[in-house]
Amino acid sequence: MRSPRPPRSGRGEQNAGYPQMRMVGLVECGTHVIFDAATGPLPTGEQTLAPKVLVSLRPGMLLPADRGFYGVALWCKAAATGADLLWRVRKDLVLPVVEQLPDGSYLTEIFDRTDIHHTRRGVPVRAVEYTIAGHEGVYRLITTILDPDKAPAAELAALYAQRWEFESTLDEIKTHLGGSHLVLRSQHPDGAEQELYGFLLVHHAIRHLTHQAAQQADQDPDRISFTRSLRVVRRQVTDQAAFSPRQTRPRRQSHPR
Repeated sequence: MRSPRPPRSGRGEQNAGYPQMRMVGLVECGTHVIFDAATGPLPTGEQTLAPKVLVSLRPGMLLPADRGFYGVALWCKAAATGADLLWRVRKDLVLPVVEQLPDGSYLTEIFDRTDIHHTRRGVPVRAVEYTIAGHEGVYRLITTILDPDKAPAAELAALYAQRWEFESTLDEIKTHLGGSHLVLRSQHPDGAEQELYGFLLVHHAIRHLTHQAAQQADQDPDRISFTRSLRVVRRQVTDQAAFSPRQTRPRRQSHPR
């Protein structure tokens, strides 16, 4: 991994002393388990990292994604995995109505942004538009599920709300697992990446235990508090680890004179 661009201080006057990273991950909404992740330097865009996690998608899955991931090339790569997609798109994206459907959704096509005049055949998708009480504007989703009988528009709109489970998962790691002032301690990219994956592994282990407990109690895993689960695990760990990340700075080689 190349060195990230040094982040600026809160006042923007100078560079801060710690590298920052960008992470893209796949989270199972029901259990909050992160089952794949890709990391890179802060300047790396989300669409650059996203293809690295698509290999974990399978037929039968539904992948919601926010509008920052939209792009025809990435859409096609994700759809090729066999998973169904449900992505939000910008309100200014032109979506011509090819066929109006009984549930209020409509069939349309998306085109690569380089194909301004639509000289190539578009990618067929289904669009769902809806509003949320108390919020301004219209939410626009596109999906690979073209048949409204398999997934009515109202159900898709409700399912897309589950995408926010990813934000809850990040909060579990950053606020509860890492502490309210989480800072990756290593000042080198390799060490920061190592520590981040350490947090991901510990979070995965706790969520796995939570899922097992939920199955035994016949409960929804989402109903079990992550904070309480973390406290239980910490009480069982008698020797808390408190060592610095492995040294990642290349050591100077001593040469005989």
